Amino acid sequence: MKTNQSSSLLKLIILALMVTISLVLFFLNFPLPFLPAYLKIDFSDIPALMASLVFSPMAGVVVVGIKNALYLLISGAGDPIGVAANFLAGVMFVVPVSMLYHRFKGVKSVVSGLVTGTVIMAVGMSVLNYLFILPAYSWFMGWDMSAQAMWIAVIAGVLPFNMIKGIVIGLLFVPLFIKMRVWIEQKQEKFAA
Repeated sequence: MKTNQSSSLLKLIILALMVTISLVLFFLNFPLPFLPAYLKIDFSDIPALMASLVFSPMAGVVVVGIKNALYLLISGAGDPIGVAANFLAGVMFVVPVSMLYHRFKGVKSVVSGLVTGTVIMAVGMSVLNYLFILPAYSWFMGWDMSAQAMWIAVIAGVLPFNMIKGIVIGLLFVPLFIKMRVWIEQKQEKFAA
């Protein structure tokens, strides 16, 4: 009984730590010079990836969700559409990596998961931007965006941005995973017992 309580407490502490790191990294964002300024890269999905590998895909989703909710509260940003889009992009990226890793284990599964997650995020966010996110922004901001303008925004902005974001995060995450692999596996064993 006491071991289960301490294991649950440790799990909660690790998740809280991952959410905190993710939130700090979310504030450290920057635009790419050749893409629209509202598309900003941040590294907040890295702690969510770590949590999803240690625990489960749902743990990664929880980290992404709480990070976005806290960001909305702390920043006072009047942009719930952008925060919702970031949540969806994070889920599309983190879940495939975690699912492939938990099924096959190892560096190859993480790399193939990162590639899969990048493609799913880039294509998924392109579709969601065209169908829902850009129309919501148009309505919210009072813009008059034609279907052609949205198509151009997706092809020239959203799609390349999400591909670049996935590649950059993947290039940072693989060496981090290799360094922390033993720790991740130890924690998996501890929480599986």
